[in-house]
Formats: sequence, structure tokens, C-alpha cells
Amino acid sequence: MTATLAQCRDRDASDPLRMLRELFAVPPGVIYLDGNSLGVMPKSAPARVAQAVSEEWGTGLIRSWNTAGWFEMPRRLGDKLATLVGAGPGEVVCTDGTSINLFKVLSAALSMAASNASPRRTVVSERSNFPTDLYIAESLCRERGGRLVLVDDPSGIAGTLNEETAVLLLTHVNYRTGAMHDMHALTRAAHDAGALVVWDLAHSAGAVEVDLPGADADFAVGCGYKYLNGGPGAPAFVWVHPRHVARFVQPLSGWFGHEAPFAFDPAYRPAAGISRYLCGTQPVLAMTALECGLDTLLAAQAAGGMRALRAKSLALTDLFIELVETRCGAQGLTLVTPREHARRGSQVCLARSDGAYAIVQALIARGVIGDFRAPDILRFGFAPLYLGFEDVWNAVEHLREVLATAEWKRPEFDRRQAVT
Repeated sequence: MTATLAQCRDRDASDPLRMLRELFAVPPGVIYLDGNSLGVMPKSAPARVAQAVSEEWGTGLIRSWNTAGWFEMPRRLGDKLATLVGAGPGEVVCTDGTSINLFKVLSAALSMAASNASPRRTVVSERSNFPTDLYIAESLCRERGGRLVLVDDPSGIAGTLNEETAVLLLTHVNYRTGAMHDMHALTRAAHDAGALVVWDLAHSAGAVEVDLPGADADFAVGCGYKYLNGGPGAPAFVWVHPRHVARFVQPLSGWFGHEAPFAFDPAYRPAAGISRYLCGTQPVLAMTALECGLDTLLAAQAAGGMRALRAKSLALTDLFIELVETRCGAQGLTLVTPREHARRGSQVCLARSDGAYAIVQALIARGVIGDFRAPDILRFGFAPLYLGFEDVWNAVEHLREVLATAEWKRPEFDRRQAVT
């Protein structure tokens, strides 16, 4: 039997995570299903960033690198983030952007592979991986005389790995479909083939349980502005397994990754541990906002942490799938996201052969914010920190009305904007 609005309200009332919504500035009348692209602003962020501007920058000036802890921010935030991905203290730094960090770790991994007696030069990924990851991999392969191999069927990834494979590069949760890879199994398959693994956690950190050391992963990068709620363009993060972290100098050897930045030595000496993956001066104001976002995730620890957030994410996405299929079943929508919990991230993607972009725009006009991915995907992200079951019921009701009335066919909904 299809869930009712009353039942959804009852589930919200008994939800142990429901009070976390109060940490966020969710605009009135908005059902926000795009946290997988940009998280909602924490209520603490405006005052905290204003304090950093007016007091730390405005009054403290250059002294704040010491007195306000600016210099330690990449490592301090990294330790907070480490708890979300199974890592230990001193194993993660928050810095730069995901693409830049991917360049660092993929370059290091390729250098490690090339140092073997039988050099390996192939990077394996999937064709549906996020394009920036493929662009970075393609550029490094071109620079080093290597080859990028793209697998069309995810089930065939392990079978593609061989004695020529240097690195397996995968995004843990696929951005278009919401399908989640088995990190443990694929890491083991890569290691059995003699290859290293780089994981992109952009669509999983803060939304699904991740245990990088438990999976015996080699490298990981991720994004700060999606489920971590760090604000638009928030700094990203880097993790390197402790067994690898001191083996190579990453290629962007900037002064913040130096052993002693303020010795101003003309010769580069890499810092110990993960700090060598830093590069230039850190964006303090952006890091300040990111810390507010990380603190919203840490606030969930008392209610069960990532395990509780993951359970609620699956419950929300299960409900969304159920309601779409029962209430919008004859409207040409096809479920793209896997039904199996072990293979699903924290988003649900629907395909429709016509009008997908316009349907999303019509929903946005109603205050139900998702997004569109070419050529035919309606994408909805479920951030369990601030979404409830009534939100899901109401979002599907709006979708049903948009489809049943053909509201999406209005001309204004078909005008393409720069960001979809």
C-alpha cells in the first residue's frame, strides 16, 4: 500500500535526526533535492564568516595566521572530515579543488606504478565517470605516454584490469545514475592485478558510509560543497593511505607543502605526511564556511553518525522511488538508480525520453529543486541532515501535477540556462 502523507508526518515525528534540520537555513516553501550538487547553507555560516572577515581579517590582519589558527586550517578541517570516511587523525587535508587534488594523487599513483620493474601506463575508468576526472586522467596519460581505457559496463571493470594497468580511477557514486560501486571488491580486484586505486568521493562523503582504510584504498579525493555543505566552490580534500604518503612528492609542490614554509628555502623539501599534498596559500574565508558545514555532519554523531544518516538516506530514497512509481507510473519515467541498497548512493535519477529538462525547470518554479543531466536525466539528491519524509511526499505530488497537467510544456521551462 502506498505511503500516505499522514504516515510520512508520523515518520518525521519519530525521526531521531529531525532536529538537525534546525542547523540549516532552508528557504521557506523550498523542498531542496539538490544537496548532491550544492548543500544548503548552515545557519552558523553567515555569522562565522562575518567574524572571520571583520575580526580575524579586519582587526587581526596578518596576525590571524597565528592567533586565529589560519595556518592549521587544512589539517584541522581534515581531521574533522577524516571521521566521515573512516580515516585517522593526520591523514586528510582540506585544500584546493577536486580536480586539482585528483591531478596530485593520480600523478603520484602513476609515478609509483612507473617505478616498478615492469612499468604500467594504463589508467582504467568508466565512460560514465564525471567528465573532469576523465579530462585529468587523459591529460596525465598524454603527458606520460600512457593510455586511458574506459569501460562501458560497470560490471566489466574488474575484468579489464591486467598487467598493464597502473591505476583504477573511479567515482564511488556515479553522478548521473546514483549507482554506487563496491569499494572493497574493486579495490581488492585492482590490487590483485597489481594496480593502485584512486577513489573520488564527491558524491559519497557525508552521505554514505565510507571506510577507506577498511577497503585498503590507496588514494581518495572529494568535494566540500555537496553533502558536506561547505558553500559554493568550497575547498576539497585529499586522503592518501599512510603506506604511500611519503613515497612520492606530488607535482604541485607549492610552499604550503614544504617542510618549513617560512624558512623560504629555494630548494623544495616535502612536508611529512599528508601535508605535502598542500600547495599554495589556503582560502581562509572559504575554509571557514567549510568548517561550518563539517560541523553539521559532526552534530549527527550523537544520533548515530554516518550509520544513522545512511539509514535515513535509504529510507528517503526508498520512499521517493515507491511514490514515483505508484503516483506517476504512467508518465514515461524510468528509474535509473539501482534499487539495491548496497548499490545506491543518496540520490535517485529518473530518465524520460522527452521533456526531462523542462520538467525539472517546472519543478524548480514550484520550489522543488532538483537538477538535469544531459541528455534525459532528472536528478534528485537526498541529504538526510535536512530532508524529511513529508518533503519527499510533497515533492512527488508536485511531480505528479507537473506531469498530469503538462505544465512542463510551457515555453519558459524549455529555455536552457548556463547551469542545468
